[in-house]
Amino acid sequence: MKFTIRLVGAIWLSVLIVIGGFAFLQIREERERLVDDLKRRAVLVGEGLKEAIEPQVARGSTVGVERILKKFGRPTRGIAVYDRFAGLMVATPDVAKLLPPSLPEVTDAVANNAVSQGFRVVGGRLAYVYAAPLTQDERPVGALAVFLDAEHLQAAEWDLWWRNALRFLALALVISLIALGLVRSSVTAPMAKMSEWTKALRAGRYVPPPEVPDTNVFGPLAREVAGLARSMQRARAAAEHEAALRLAGESIWTEERLKQFVSLRLSGRLLVVVSNREPVSHVRKGGRIQTLTPASGLVTAMDPMMRACGGVWVAHGSGDADRETADARGRLAVPEDDPRYTLRRVWLTAAEERGYYYGFANEGLWPLCHIVHTRPVFRPDDWASYLEANRKFAETVLDEIRNAEEPLVLIQDYHFAPLPALIKAERPDARVALFWHIPWPNFEAFAICPWQQELLAGMLGADLVGFHTQYYCNNFLETVDRTLETRIDWEHFTVTRGERVTAVKPFPISVAPEFVDDPPQRTREELRRQLGISAEFLGVGVERLDYTKGLPERLRAIQWFFERYPEYRERLVFVQLGAPSRTSIKRYAELALEVEATVREVNQRLGTKGWRPIVYLSGHHEHREIWSYYRHADFCMVTSLHDGMNLVAKEFVSVRDDEDGVLILSRFAGASHELRDALIINPYDLAGTAEAIRTALEMSKDERRARMTRMRHVVSEHNIYRWAGLLLSELSRIPVETPGVKAS
Repeated sequence: MKFTIRLVGAIWLSVLIVIGGFAFLQIREERERLVDDLKRRAVLVGEGLKEAIEPQVARGSTVGVERILKKFGRPTRGIAVYDRFAGLMVATPDVAKLLPPSLPEVTDAVANNAVSQGFRVVGGRLAYVYAAPLTQDERPVGALAVFLDAEHLQAAEWDLWWRNALRFLALALVISLIALGLVRSSVTAPMAKMSEWTKALRAGRYVPPPEVPDTNVFGPLAREVAGLARSMQRARAAAEHEAALRLAGESIWTEERLKQFVSLRLSGRLLVVVSNREPVSHVRKGGRIQTLTPASGLVTAMDPMMRACGGVWVAHGSGDADRETADARGRLAVPEDDPRYTLRRVWLTAAEERGYYYGFANEGLWPLCHIVHTRPVFRPDDWASYLEANRKFAETVLDEIRNAEEPLVLIQDYHFAPLPALIKAERPDARVALFWHIPWPNFEAFAICPWQQELLAGMLGADLVGFHTQYYCNNFLETVDRTLETRIDWEHFTVTRGERVTAVKPFPISVAPEFVDDPPQRTREELRRQLGISAEFLGVGVERLDYTKGLPERLRAIQWFFERYPEYRERLVFVQLGAPSRTSIKRYAELALEVEATVREVNQRLGTKGWRPIVYLSGHHEHREIWSYYRHADFCMVTSLHDGMNLVAKEFVSVRDDEDGVLILSRFAGASHELRDALIINPYDLAGTAEAIRTALEMSKDERRARMTRMRHVVSEHNIYRWAGLLLSELSRIPVETPGVKAS
């Protein structure tokens, strides 16, 4: 109530000041206009009579003057003639009886031989007096006075004041009502909803979060309250989940358990994650800055871990608006609405990015490690850019850990093979791990790389090197054994090079149990209506456009399926979500064209007027949007030709809390070693893949449920929190050197 009174009072005072100021100016201008009109009329009358009256006054002819005045006198215009002593000679009847013996304006006009004018009360009424001297031979012989009624000036002023008063009342009332309505709709009502929301959460009831009001009206406060409420909800849900796990005797890793583990095991030491891909990028679109979550398995896995552990994530700032959203050091808090860790961006030139990322990393190492029959390309300039980019990342990491004692640095992927050695050279007390997210080929294949020794030496600068599977660990150890002078301990899976020991172990990466915090409420029917389809069955694929994902093979297998089982035509639609990736590389651009051409060919060959067998959605898709496709698909296809893990398979399983749906999974994806209840296929076998689609559609509900239940148990137990906990636990146990002291 006090706020309302203050708000209304401020509005009324503001309107009063504005209206009062404009009213004052308006009245002053109107008065000046009316006075000018009086002056103009008086001058016309005075100057018009002066020539006729001057001879009469000079001769002293009162009769002649009276005759002239009688002709020109009016009720609202009095005229009087005075002699050279300023004494009244003749006046029109309406003013004659009202005039005083003398008037200052007349006296001034005779004395100074000049016009004198002003306002005077005559007979109780305001009049405008214009006195002009009457002369003969340039000497004053009298004066002519014109009296114009000026009462309407005050009436006009009061009329304007009254009108502006009414205008003030109306405007103040309308603005007050609008302001009160806006306050109620934009502040009071949302705040009340947030209050009810927090009360419900405090009472243990789940209520969907209310929409945050306009950011221009208490937006920051509303976001903070909403963030606090969400944090409270997460904390309560985590506590309930932990209690349920304890009662069930299960030891599943959760976000809360990872937080406690990090707090106890790391003892406040700084955790730094390094990757090329940033968790969020900022791009300018339509004149506005938008926040995007990259379509990356690495981001899907690492972001939940960083939200749980905190620390600093160092990544390449690739968005065209990234500099505008970070501070002078390239730092910003993430997520924006509920900061949990710090993102530190590294700036690379276009030439550095082209050589380091598109060149050596993705035209060299990527095809080298993936056996997909794409020839790797190695150029000396790309290698130089790769080393320079790694040096820049090393400088950034060293800047972040400058004041930290025994920090932990977790380096991600094939972009940073030299980085561990660069960091350890400056900070031997840092515990450094390198996790390789893609496959590691056999030693004969890796020997293609001209700089294999330098890459391996850089990787062995880490205290711990991790891969998805033991098979990749064995390949790596054999490659090191065949390439460098080292000692391999095959029993403990370590490499000793000089005085440095590097552990090599498998850590199968996974996803968070919750794909999104607040899943959308879109139903299957709404999704089908949005897609414009009415088919009975729905299949889905979610990929970056990469030649390792087997997209052309998948589309050909779908065509084979419809040709072999025509009874499913117009009953099944397959939706493929494809995020463009590395389009500046020729092979990726060719793949995008190949996928589009294949989709078009299959649809033209098999489609009907009201049915397309394949719906291809090219573009970036946020996790909340992808969730609906996972949730309502009858089957999900992952047909990688060679993949380190592939988290799409685990994302699909994590979403299916209805314990339904079928996963069709390539045997060449690392996830196939864990998700054995998927329909395992050879993606090169089109007939076998088509048969897997038929099996998925015809599988009984009980079998679908049994298979999905077992896969969900695997994903739930082997989640990203467990992966992070095991990796950090292993890393924290490794003895490291302190400056000036050798490790024992």
